Amino acid sequence: MFKNRVFPIIIGFVLVLISCGNKTKDDTARSQSKEQSAKPTKSDLTQKDIVVGANRVEAYISLLKGKRVGVVANQTSVIFKQHNKTTEHNGYTHLVDSILKLGVDIKKVFAPEHGFRGTADAGELIKDGIDTKTQLPILSLHGKNKKPSSSQLADLDVVIFDIQDVGARFYTYISSLHYVMEACAESSIPLLILDRPNPNGHYVDGPILEPQYKSFVGMHPVPVVHGMTIGEYAQMINGEGWLDHKQTCDITVITMTNYKHTSTYQVPIKPSPNLPNDQSINLYPSLCFFEGTNVNAGRGTSKQFQIYGSPYLDKTVYNFKYIPSPNEGAKYPKHDGILCYGEDLSDHAAMDGIDLGYVIRAYQNSIDKKVFFNDFFTTLAGTTQLQTQIESGVSQEDIKMSWANGLSKFKMTRSQYLIYE
Repeated sequence: MFKNRVFPIIIGFVLVLISCGNKTKDDTARSQSKEQSAKPTKSDLTQKDIVVGANRVEAYISLLKGKRVGVVANQTSVIFKQHNKTTEHNGYTHLVDSILKLGVDIKKVFAPEHGFRGTADAGELIKDGIDTKTQLPILSLHGKNKKPSSSQLADLDVVIFDIQDVGARFYTYISSLHYVMEACAESSIPLLILDRPNPNGHYVDGPILEPQYKSFVGMHPVPVVHGMTIGEYAQMINGEGWLDHKQTCDITVITMTNYKHTSTYQVPIKPSPNLPNDQSINLYPSLCFFEGTNVNAGRGTSKQFQIYGSPYLDKTVYNFKYIPSPNEGAKYPKHDGILCYGEDLSDHAAMDGIDLGYVIRAYQNSIDKKVFFNDFFTTLAGTTQLQTQIESGVSQEDIKMSWANGLSKFKMTRSQYLIYE
């Protein structure tokens, strides 16, 4: 059905150092089709147990030796120096630095949204440049050049994709994945994907994107929260024929050890400037809808995607207040320097689904409902229906019921591409 290879999971305890001398015996990988319940129970496996794909150097180093290599990476593309059941991550080195030391011939690095070092604003134009540490050329995949050109791939034999995702449709790293796969397919270059956990991989939720609302913040007919790792998602892109002209990319997935979709995983390095911690990552699928309204979602504060507020919300209803100001990742925050009224969710319990209550209540308590939404809301939702439902006073329960058929069909499709339980 699609062209790909999976370097499977090794069951059991693994201690991985940055070395290609360790030998492991891989069992045959099996795609797992077992679905989670609506609110699955978290497993007791944590980041202390999980070995990410990048750390399994012995599984992929032979695929890189003697090859001209390109790397799609950012600040999260690291190899952890120590990873076992009794010790937390004890430092890390960047993937690029690590495999350069192992003699891999890296020719260039491609940087997604937020740049190679992860400090740029959301949507900010990323310029090409030179990495000061390695002197490698850095080519932007954000802005006009979202897809590597054939000339940029001409001197490469293989491309590596290694980026920490957060499992939301509008988080653009999966859009970059799509374009990298498409470019590699057109140039007949294999793509090596080093898999990482999805911190929101324990549930599936949200409206399905309708094709007419395709954009860089939503390229595929999937729900807002898709519940897949990057490796699994790449298999779906291939299998569903989503690349231009229904091409397939030759992909090899280096899988993780001891990962399940129910695993608890605390992201060690913030995946972008405005997702600074696990709380923001958990709330992101719910609060990102505010980006399509006149409500600030915490940008310009130290609690990005953990608070929300607006000068246009009823201050008699909302007693929490703050003033956004420029900071890393938000040079021009919404309502810069203006007192906003809203809610602080930084101590909210972890959620296993999208909560529309924040957007619904904010709309109901907006001073001027006519200017609450902007055009970007439909782009984020992937449908006009959600805004119409909120404006019409439809309850969250009934809105979620309207997603049920689409989510059921998606889960059936998704099950074909799962690598992990």
